[in-house]
Order: sequence, then C-alpha cells, then structure tokens
Amino acid sequence: MNKTININLGGFFFHIDEIAFLKLKRYLDAISRSLSDDPQGKNEIIADIEARISELLSEKITDPRQVVNESDIDEVIKVMGQPEDYAGAEEGYANEGYSYQKSKSSNKKLFRDGDDKFLGGVASGIAHYFDIDTVWVRLAFILFAFSGFSILTYIILWIVIPQAETTAEKLQMEGEAVNIDNIEKKIREEFSNVSETIKNSASEVSGKLKDGASKVNQGFKNGGKKATSGLQDFLDTLGAILLTIFKVFGKFIGVILMIASAITLIGLIVGAFSFGSLDYILGFDADFSPISGLFFESTLPSWLLTTCIFLLVAVPVLSLFILGLRIVSSNVKQFSKITSLTFLAIWILALLAIVFTGIEFSSAKAFDGYKIKKTTLPFASKDTLNIKMVKNDDYYYQSSYIRRNNRNIIQVDNSKKIYSNNVRIDVEKSLTGSAYVEIRKKSEGRNITRANNSASEITYNFNVENNDVLFDNYFISPYKNLIKTERIYITVYIPEGTTVYFDESSQYYLYQIENTTDTYDNEMDGLYFTMTKEGLHNKELAAQDDFSSEED
Repeated sequence: MNKTININLGGFFFHIDEIAFLKLKRYLDAISRSLSDDPQGKNEIIADIEARISELLSEKITDPRQVVNESDIDEVIKVMGQPEDYAGAEEGYANEGYSYQKSKSSNKKLFRDGDDKFLGGVASGIAHYFDIDTVWVRLAFILFAFSGFSILTYIILWIVIPQAETTAEKLQMEGEAVNIDNIEKKIREEFSNVSETIKNSASEVSGKLKDGASKVNQGFKNGGKKATSGLQDFLDTLGAILLTIFKVFGKFIGVILMIASAITLIGLIVGAFSFGSLDYILGFDADFSPISGLFFESTLPSWLLTTCIFLLVAVPVLSLFILGLRIVSSNVKQFSKITSLTFLAIWILALLAIVFTGIEFSSAKAFDGYKIKKTTLPFASKDTLNIKMVKNDDYYYQSSYIRRNNRNIIQVDNSKKIYSNNVRIDVEKSLTGSAYVEIRKKSEGRNITRANNSASEITYNFNVENNDVLFDNYFISPYKNLIKTERIYITVYIPEGTTVYFDESSQYYLYQIENTTDTYDNEMDGLYFTMTKEGLHNKELAAQDDFSSEED
C-alpha cells in the first residue's frame, strides 16, 4: 500500500503515489540544477517543462480518480529526455553559438503563429504545418480573396485554430520534439531575440539623447544663432512630417499593387483554364479576341501556346504582387537568387515562343491565292438578265448573334465554319458573244500553293431560274481560315445588246461597275442597263443628263 499525494502540476491537479512523486521531484530538481549556471529564463523553462509533463500525464489519466504511478513517470521521462542527455546537448549548444539541430517530431499540430502574423497568424501557422514558405500561403489567400471563399475560410480558421502561446505549443507547431533540450533552446532563442531588440532600442534612445544634449549644448554656445536653429528645427519637423506622409503613401501604393496584381492573376488563371469563357466575361466571342489568331497557324500546340501567353504576363505580375507585399509588410522576404533566375529563364522562353508564333502568324497572310471558275449562262443576246442576291435564313440568323465585320462563326453539320458576306458583283462586256459568269475566290497563305488551296476550300453557289441569276449573298469557309482575308469576286459577262436588271437585293454587293452615265454602284439597283459598244447604258438616266446639260 502506497501513500498518495495531491499535486498541482502546470495548472492541473493529479493524484500521485509517493514513490512516483519522489521520482518526479528528483527529475525536476536535476533539471533545475543543470540550469543553475545560466539562470536566464530558468523559471520559464521549468514552467514550460512542467506544463509539458502535465500534458503528457493528462493524456494517460482519463479518470480523475486514477493515480499516477511510477511507470507513468518513467514513460514521461522517456519522452522528455534525461538531464544527463540534456547536459551534453547544452555543451554543444553553447559552443556552437546558438547553432543547433532540433529533433523532429511526428506529432506536428496546427496552431496560429502569433510571432509571424499579418492579421491573425493563420497563414504562417498553416505554412509551419505543411512545411512551406509563408508567402505562398498568403498569396493563395489573396488570390482567392475576391471570390469571398478565402475571406470566410480565413475568419473561420482564425476562430477555430488556437494560437501557439507556450513554448511547448510553438515547438509542436514547428514539428519539433517537445523535450527538455528543445524547450530550453527555444526559450533561450526568444530571450536572445528580445535582448537584441532591447539593446538596439536602448542604443537608439541613447543616441537620440546624446544628439539632443549635443544640440542643447550647441544652442547655449551659439546663442546668437537662435533664429537659425529655430529655422532648422522647423525644417527638421517638416521633413519628418513629409517622410511620414511618404511612408503612408508607399503603403497605399503597395496595397494598390497587391490588389491590381491579384485581380490580373485571377483573370489570367480563368482565361488559361477556360479560354472560351471570354465571350461571357468580355462580351464577345473568344474567336475574335486579339490573340486568338495566333492559334490558327502556330506550329506549337494550343495548350503550350496558352501556357506561354499565361507565363509571359503572369511572371511580371507576380513580381509586382511580391513587391506590393514587401512594401506593406517587412516580414515578407524577396525571392532567392535561384528562384529569381528560374522565373527569368521561364519568362524569356515564353517570350521567345510568342515571338516565334507571331512571325508564323504574320507570314500566314503573306501571299494571295485565287480559285477561278467560269459558267456559261443560257441566255440569248436580246434577253433581259435579272441579277438577284439570296440569303440562307439558317446561316443568317446564326451569324447575326456574333456578327463581326462580315466574318462570323456558324455551325454547319456540327462543326464550326466561317460565314461571310464579303461578295462583290461586276458586269462587263462579253467578247465571246455569249453570256457567262466568272467566280473568283480569294484567300491568303504562307506561300502561293497554300493560298490557292485555301481559296479552293471556299464554298460558294449560284442558281439560274428562267431569266433570273440568283447569287448567294454569302460564302462558307473552313474555320481554320478565320484570320485570313477572303472574298468572292463575281463578274457577269454579257454580249452587246443584252439588258441587265439589278434587283434591290443586289444594292450592297455591286462593285465598281462602269457605265456611260457614271452612276454610283449603290444607285444602280432597281434600274435596267443595256450593254452597248461604250458599255452599260441607261436611257432614262442619259436623257436626264442631256436635259440638265440643256438647262445649264
């Protein structure tokens, strides 16, 4: 039968038998003796060790009536380490000038870091837990801040995650083993930082006091220069005010850089992963964006070209974002030399890829190509030809939704096609004595062969019904020719004596038709013209011209 004792250890009450109590007391006394040569932070070290022992015992004691026995103390000592082991570590620690290697622990816990916080220390705590640089966690929070998700998440984590207050909690946050060695070294490290801060502050205050005393002494010596001294004090005060204003303005510039860079990065990410969504974001079809033409003639695959465009813009924007962070917070470190050179190399490679693609794009329209087809019209020389333009309602109403300069995207047999109204009609005299139509399709290419092949891929039709020649007011081209300038030139050749009537539907398609009355193209619709030796002639218009000449 052993005697039990009630003790208060680290703020918790325990029932412990007498043998276990004596062993625990000897253990704490041995630790205290090992710290006697250097009393700096001794009480805090002992308090943290007791708190850690209390935490370990609380994990074992699940029932308040349960008694701590000798085996429980032995297990705690095994975790915390022997004072003899600590003494050896202490000697090496002192000789190496606070350069030591902490023992790692597998029981890492998530805490908020109060010593390295911008707001609540959430980002730095997460960085410790996943063993990454804090700047990347903060960058992730800011990038997703505009969605509202990260703001809510940050607030929740701020509330839920406890802050590392004690030395043991700070060690657990960093993944270090909570034993005597690490606790003592952590506290000494903090005391060293505090001492350095106090020393620097004291030195600064002392310097200012000396400067002040020097100025007072100088003032007594130079009593005749009081006016000058007063002016100098005024200028110094004014300079301090201006310096403060500039500092505040600098912080504001840093915030602006961060916000603008973050918005740009978010837009780049959205654009890179969903290029087709630009029609919703920007209000126009992505096929007509300024950079979309690069994809049609590029040797590089689309995914690689998209990545290069993303990196070309994202790397400078990310640099501006880090610059803004550093302006706002002095705790943010700049990229290492290796990281900076890596980003620079990636950016240069992306730039070279875009330059190469741009050269390809410019050469894709270097040459004009044509495909010509002639068709005889079954008309006698004295017949009247009616020229009309017809449209395809299915294609027309598709293209009207995204009409862009007579080049539109439509769906034909479940595939994208180019729909264009770039059709031009001319009428000339036939030298063969028969009527015929010449259809000339124009396209562009990197060389003559490619340009001619592109022109031959254009689809265009017309029909003849009685005396009516029904021309399509559009043509269809492959989607890959989107960046090329394409056109249909129609020339109707009629023999002398043949009359042609231009239907009103042809008004906007008539192109440089020579006539004896010098009538403009857009004024020829609804009129009859007869082919004469001199060219197309309209009697009514000629009579009006003669009448006007007589009046003059």
